[in-house]
Amino acid sequence: MIVDLTHTLTNHITVYPGTLEPKFEIGNTIEKDGFAEINITMCTHTGTHMDAPCHIIPGTKSLDEFPIGKFIGPGLVVDCTQKASIELDRLKTFENQIRKIDFILFYTGWQSKWNTPSYFDPFPTLTTDAVNWLLNFDLKALGFDTISVDAVSEVKLPNHHLLLGREILIIENMTNLDQLIGKRFELNCIPLKIGKADGSPIRAFARIMD
Repeated sequence: MIVDLTHTLTNHITVYPGTLEPKFEIGNTIEKDGFAEINITMCTHTGTHMDAPCHIIPGTKSLDEFPIGKFIGPGLVVDCTQKASIELDRLKTFENQIRKIDFILFYTGWQSKWNTPSYFDPFPTLTTDAVNWLLNFDLKALGFDTISVDAVSEVKLPNHHLLLGREILIIENMTNLDQLIGKRFELNCIPLKIGKADGSPIRAFARIMD
């Protein structure tokens, strides 16, 4: 079974405050030109997307500098609904599983707020202790069904700095993570191969192995 974890890119979707809203407009039509094309204007952190280290830390890797294997591997979903924050004690209950996987995805339920003003309401984020503990594992990325790994009000972006500094990539604005709770799965989260990419929209999906 395959589960799509990606929001559809369209005009007027949720974007991070202060960033460019995507624009999709008809460029060519079959009737007029004999072929159809859509013109796209958007930033590299639009919709379901991935952050590269160079998004935050000068002189670090862009997404195109990682091998494609960085974006594929076994994953785990942690259910964080009804939580104000994602605490270390919660993560420690999954320690044995975390040692065997490449990706941790955090389900907060925020996917249901996508494209509504409440998507920016305070959402659960990892505590500093939780992030520092995760740095001890050989993880490829963390994923979230929220707009950021840090609170929107947190201008210094401490979780971004800690994770990206260890080349643990960040996936934001995921969806359908509830369908993977308690499942064994392989995650595919492939970014566009953009030169010097500080981030990229991705097509994320999971292949359930149970």
